[in-house]
Amino acid sequence: MRPFALIHRDGTDYVEVLTGDVITVATLAEIPLDPGHPTLALIPYRQVTERGFHCIDDHAPLECLVVASSKREPLSAFPPAPLTVTGGAFDLSDEAYGKIVEDVLRDEIGRGEGANFVIHRVFEATVDGDPVDAARAAFGRLLAAEQGTYWTFLVHTGTRTLVGATPERHVSVADGITMMNPISGTFRHGSGSLVDFLRDPKEIEELYMVLDEELKMMATVAEHGGQVAGPYLKEMAHLTHTEYLLAGKGSKDVREVLRETMFAPTVTGSPIENACRVIARHEGRGRGYYGGVLALLDHDEQGRQSLDAPILIRTAEIAPDGRLRVPVGATLVRHSNPAGEIAETYAKAAGVLRALGASGSASSPVRPDPVTPEVSALLAARNDNLARFWLDSRAPGSLTVPELDGRTAVIVDGEDTFTGMLAHQLKALGLAVSVVGWNAPVPDADLVVVGPGPGDPSDLGDPKMKVLRDLVSSLLEAGRPLFGVCLGHEILSVHLGLPMVRRESPYQGLARDVDLFGSPRRVGFYSSFAAHSPAEAFESRYGRVTVARDPADSAVHALRGSGFAGVQFHPESVLSRDGVTVLAELLPHVLSGAVSPARNG
Repeated sequence: MRPFALIHRDGTDYVEVLTGDVITVATLAEIPLDPGHPTLALIPYRQVTERGFHCIDDHAPLECLVVASSKREPLSAFPPAPLTVTGGAFDLSDEAYGKIVEDVLRDEIGRGEGANFVIHRVFEATVDGDPVDAARAAFGRLLAAEQGTYWTFLVHTGTRTLVGATPERHVSVADGITMMNPISGTFRHGSGSLVDFLRDPKEIEELYMVLDEELKMMATVAEHGGQVAGPYLKEMAHLTHTEYLLAGKGSKDVREVLRETMFAPTVTGSPIENACRVIARHEGRGRGYYGGVLALLDHDEQGRQSLDAPILIRTAEIAPDGRLRVPVGATLVRHSNPAGEIAETYAKAAGVLRALGASGSASSPVRPDPVTPEVSALLAARNDNLARFWLDSRAPGSLTVPELDGRTAVIVDGEDTFTGMLAHQLKALGLAVSVVGWNAPVPDADLVVVGPGPGDPSDLGDPKMKVLRDLVSSLLEAGRPLFGVCLGHEILSVHLGLPMVRRESPYQGLARDVDLFGSPRRVGFYSSFAAHSPAEAFESRYGRVTVARDPADSAVHALRGSGFAGVQFHPESVLSRDGVTVLAELLPHVLSGAVSPARNG
């Protein structure tokens, strides 16, 4: 049978039928992109290695359907049909999966390795009869039974068959606008109250964290970073999710956009580079196409490149011998518990399993709670304390600070691409900004920003920590203006003689009102450690240091001295309502510090 694809996109009343030949390529840059010849690329999770990220390589191929012909068929041409699925169980028992949840909460989030992580398990069964016929039947059943999907699709490459109903656009490019669609928070219809779900701190923070992580990606692929719209409800047949929409102007090749956005935090975690390490440690096997994307690359009538790429979730893969795999994952955050995350994996698999007949005949959708004025008010209120920098359009030069205008800054990335967002904020304040990795030479600049990253700042055996410690030491000794953010602040604090303490409850994805040198500020934290200071000011080898600290436990929120400052929180985060204000206040102070600060001792 010749390779083909069936695609129903949200808002259309037809199915696109694509046929052509399949080729296998090694990298995203090799995906064919010729005007008049669209390409549908099936991108496996293992392609994260193109970004230098870790994964367990299962050698799943990057297959491309080079479209030779396309046509549109009515939805009625794909009626639901019977099929039989036998056996069926998750590859990991509930007990084993629950143990992984506990391990990740304790050993990863608790130790500062990141804010959230997605760990998957796989429902496995066998499909009777021809796999392609079974997939066609499932496609028809998904069209009839599911709702609110971004794409409902079937792809047959000749060697593998995938069928699914994914709710989530990963990234799209059209008319010069790049868009992403972070979705997180899951309400199971009939499981309680939609109002209670919208008030649940875990669900609220989960969406904020993936919003931050996708803004990091937009900071790389859009000229001025992404602008945020929402939040909205995404209502499906058995679940309701919460979502935001991000948009920004961009001019990159769409294959480069795909590379820079591998892969969505809703299927990996944050920060993404370390999330890939955590996934490999705890999953212990490859992911195949779970968490990858299905990408349609094309050109518009003006000859501009276009891209539409949904995430490969809520998807079944059927092997030629009839073996069926449905991978699903839960997002683990500091509020998670094993029972809740186990239940979420069942709920996410339910739509595909019902369509396949693995849970009995396809059932009718469960009607969600109505969208009442209270529901609308709760959604709108979620933006009350978020950073307007990311919610509003910004005129060039509107935020420029005279003391910063025309000065240069280099940001040292500690393996957290929050640095991309921070770069946009510093540019908006008037600085000329570059970003370098922690293991790269640091060029001359008026200001060095030692940025955020995962890990324990006290771990002297970590090569990254050693490099950053040496960097901070050399900057302080030379009297070069220095600003530390999160991990950079922690390392600066250690050099100033403050003890570093692991928090009993991690501050991962937490927004707080703090007193910052006499001014109330709303800021967002992503940290599991904090420096502690017994006083609001002290003398160090590098001069007098003033401290903004928590009156309850003496945890240091920020500090400043002659030519340096540090903040434990992330001023660039969408959670930091007052983040740009903090930067505008602190950075002129840093740059006006003495070139050779006084040394004591």
